[in-house]
Amino acid sequence: MTDKKKKYNIGLVLSGGGARGFAHVGAFRALKEAGIFPDVISGVSAGAIAGALIADGHSPEEIMGMFKETKTYKYIEFIIPKKGLVKMTGLAKILSGNLKARTFEDLSIPLFIASTDLTNGKVDYFSEGELLNRVIASSTVPVLFQPLRMDEKTYVDGGVMNNFPTEPLENKCNLLIGVHVNPLGYVEDFTSMLSIAERSFHLCFSMNLGKKATKCDIFIEPPELKDYKLMDVSKIKDIFQLGYKETKKALKENKELIALYAKK
Repeated sequence: MTDKKKKYNIGLVLSGGGARGFAHVGAFRALKEAGIFPDVISGVSAGAIAGALIADGHSPEEIMGMFKETKTYKYIEFIIPKKGLVKMTGLAKILSGNLKARTFEDLSIPLFIASTDLTNGKVDYFSEGELLNRVIASSTVPVLFQPLRMDEKTYVDGGVMNNFPTEPLENKCNLLIGVHVNPLGYVEDFTSMLSIAERSFHLCFSMNLGKKATKCDIFIEPPELKDYKLMDVSKIKDIFQLGYKETKKALKENKELIALYAKK
């Protein structure tokens, strides 16, 4: 039986992970096919992007269609390095052109977005007010992307302090599902400065993950994603399929639990 005291029936937590975030869209497709629809979403970085589009009412197919132009330069604008190497102008244009909602209140599903307040050295969770800039703020990987100035504060990627934001949903959902797209795995060779930096980010992002994963009733982490890089946008279809496949597997392993919450 479900616990009627909980605020939400099904909650969904989506991690950051760059291009690996397209696995979230694959996971959403598998959940949808199983009759599982989140009543609330908490996301960060790539998970904030996917979460906003899901909460805005877009199907997995529609979301993938928005990003069919799979060239990295389509999403960014190179700038003279000062605070970051690139701006996320292309991504902002895609989101602005496809998000029907302009505020959190306009979304069809409640959404929490984590972003790192660089000014005060803490994580902020947004759930109301203007939407687009807060999604972008949550996704600005430091050094690589130019930080976003908002509300008299400087914001960078929420994953710096919390790359798996379970906190807004803990003890509020009958069923909490988490999708994490940054498996560490084993890496032997580091062929560039970027590969070293990316691995270092992953190690930082993984801190406290084990404890956070236990907060989820179902925790999904496609192991093959370790072979995909932060900016592997040319491989989003493969990444989508990995998220879909691993979620189907997790749902099968938890079919009795799922039966309590899935819509018939």
